[in-house]
Amino acid sequence: MKPFLATVSLAALALVPASAPAAQTAAALTPEAARAFVAAAEKDLHEFGLIGARAAWVNETYVNDDTDALATYFGAIGTEKGVKYAKEAARFAAVPGLDADTKRKLDLLRGSLGLAAPDTPGAATELNTLTTRLQSSYAKGRASLDGKVLTGDDVEALMGSTRDPKKLAQMWQSWHETTARPMRADYAQMVTIANQGAKELGYADTGAMWRSRFDMTPQQFEAMYDRLLGELKPLYDQLHCYTRTKLSQKYGAAVQPDSGPIRADLLGNMWAQEWGNIYDVVAPPGVGDIGYSLTDLLVARKYDPVKMVRAGEGFYTSLGMAPLPATFFTRSQLVRPRDRDVVCHASAWNVDSKDDLRIKMCIKPNADDFVTIHHELGHNYYQLAYNQQSTLYQDSANDGFHEAVGDFIALSVTPEYLVQIGLLDRSKVPSADKDIGLLLRQAMDKVAFMPFGYVVDKWRWGVFDGSITPANYNAAWVDLKRKYQGVVPPVARSEADFDPGAKFHIPGNTTYERYFLARVLQFQFYKAACDMAGWQGPLHRCSFYGNKEVGKRLNAMLATGLSKPWPDALEAFTGTREISGKPMLDYFAPLQAWLQQQNAGKLCGW
Repeated sequence: MKPFLATVSLAALALVPASAPAAQTAAALTPEAARAFVAAAEKDLHEFGLIGARAAWVNETYVNDDTDALATYFGAIGTEKGVKYAKEAARFAAVPGLDADTKRKLDLLRGSLGLAAPDTPGAATELNTLTTRLQSSYAKGRASLDGKVLTGDDVEALMGSTRDPKKLAQMWQSWHETTARPMRADYAQMVTIANQGAKELGYADTGAMWRSRFDMTPQQFEAMYDRLLGELKPLYDQLHCYTRTKLSQKYGAAVQPDSGPIRADLLGNMWAQEWGNIYDVVAPPGVGDIGYSLTDLLVARKYDPVKMVRAGEGFYTSLGMAPLPATFFTRSQLVRPRDRDVVCHASAWNVDSKDDLRIKMCIKPNADDFVTIHHELGHNYYQLAYNQQSTLYQDSANDGFHEAVGDFIALSVTPEYLVQIGLLDRSKVPSADKDIGLLLRQAMDKVAFMPFGYVVDKWRWGVFDGSITPANYNAAWVDLKRKYQGVVPPVARSEADFDPGAKFHIPGNTTYERYFLARVLQFQFYKAACDMAGWQGPLHRCSFYGNKEVGKRLNAMLATGLSKPWPDALEAFTGTREISGKPMLDYFAPLQAWLQQQNAGKLCGW
């Protein structure tokens, strides 16, 4: 089970930026004054980010009341200053004669807040108290199984390996109700405050503010979102139909009917967001067996967390990129400490906006964490590439790029790559008749995720714009998951529940479009890299490990950071300016044809 991933860059952390007194800039609204304002903002943002990032790191790696208080303190300061900066940037944004660089930075200052607090006295402190409490509640969350208390990462692993429907339902219900239910009132209050802040900045609501960050209007962005999901829906529908049949065959129609939606807890993941953990259930005889288990290979070769990270680093250095700084291995959290609560959710950090790179994980020797490491290091190498940019440009071309870079590197964790690094004997490389199995295994994660990724933000956009009210928070969540994913809870739900809070990114207030877009972008990046490397075989078997030309062109794209609109960055590496689902569909085309054959005569849909 691959945990969902967040990146922490300085720009993402501290926009929440620091502020210069308004009196310094109120005297004249001129291009010169705008440039001076931006320069002062970037200087303060950098300085505040140095201490703010450390406070956030300590809070997530040593969760207790004291570090919660520290995170709240610095978060409140950052939010108050961030709102002041955003409002001042809005005043300058309409000044005639602005140069393109200043205009872009003003737009970034205005629109890059995570949550905006209103000017009301005490609002910033209250907002940060709520957000800190929500995230800490998740970190302290527990589930239970047969009377045994389980941490979040342990129950995630068990959801992937357990095949007893009663035990799965017990874990699912206990996690959702013990961890998420208590968050409901705090979340509703947070939404009220954050929306007030967004409106003071000129946005309709917080969701509209989030969607404004993509070099297009919020309406254009939502239309692109809808288009991409629509492009991929036929492939998802076939995968859903096939998976439902296999689950019904395994558990019986009384547990999983062979028509309608799928019971969410049977899909090998707490949120039914990725289904790869039940590959053993759906793999057809003679086709599904790919001939090796990456987890077994890691265990047999005695890969511990450090060795797994070193392998990930080796992929990037093979492309000509620099080794990780020595401090990476002394400052990162690679395993769950035995003596304290931590946030195990994987994330990548650049604490000083230069070279203090770190990852935060609770690594286990399994295939999912091996792939996740390659992904997280993609964030770190992105951060390292753009650290020469000015502070406001130290981020990816858009949020989806940051996730997609790690993901498309992870796509290259193919049998050929495993041979190249000595994990797999070449004699064990699956033959061409195993291609459907390889593609099915990938699709159970990559394709299955798409409607879930859509639902997370679709629910929040509705919450923020008021179309989903606190009175129907849970019903709306359940309805959206049924409509787009075709999944339903294993037990009855009510408005006493707050099932969205069982997913880290909801209480963590991490926007989710980055993951949705990354699932599409990664295939565009991957196809481009494989073309550069001159790969001649099936696309899904491609590895560009060791190709310095790919590394050179990739690093050049990464180094531009946020300094250019994302279509420019996309075109530089892939040759197109539009995000498209076509490369993903091309990658899985053989599988889609095979699924249609398997589903012949079935009543697909839900």
